[in-house]
Amino acid sequence: MRSRPQPAASIHEKAADNLHFIRSTMERAGSFTAVPGWGGVVMGVVGLAAAAIAWQQPSEQAWLAVWLVAALLASAAGAVAIYMKSRAAGVAFLSHPARQFLMSFIPPILVGALFTWILYAAGTFGMIPGAWLLMYGVAVIAGGAFSVRVVPFMGLLFLVIGTVAMFSPASLRDLFLAAGFGVLHIVFGVIIARRYGG
Repeated sequence: MRSRPQPAASIHEKAADNLHFIRSTMERAGSFTAVPGWGGVVMGVVGLAAAAIAWQQPSEQAWLAVWLVAALLASAAGAVAIYMKSRAAGVAFLSHPARQFLMSFIPPILVGALFTWILYAAGTFGMIPGAWLLMYGVAVIAGGAFSVRVVPFMGLLFLVIGTVAMFSPASLRDLFLAAGFGVLHIVFGVIIARRYGG
């Protein structure tokens, strides 16, 4: 018995397949544009608040605890903002460019966490702010290679502030942290939000 010939795929199915292929190819080749501008502003506000609160703490341990809590809050705000911006743009939360961004961004952050532990164990709290700013700057530059042009420039400014912080009195540490994690996040957050859609 002859089997019946299978019906040819409709034009609509072929077009949908082609569009899916084109979209996935562009996604892989594109840059990570879901960097959250308004999320960066929220992160900056958290940074400014942390600087104001940490400055008043009676001990080094309490000071460090304030900043670590602020880092967790800012990270959560950033992640939520990336998710919301990705969803609004119709892009997968973990698209290929997003994975490239994260794989470049996360290692310097983990090294910064290791340095924090080493400096804490050595009792050299005065070097922690500079180390944070420098490692965050490296993370932003590395991740920014897969993002919009303004992101690596922000990372470069973090490196500048971190370098100055390393050679400045420990009494100014919260000022440098506020300048980096507060002011830079707010300024560049507004720029990104206005130029790159939120």
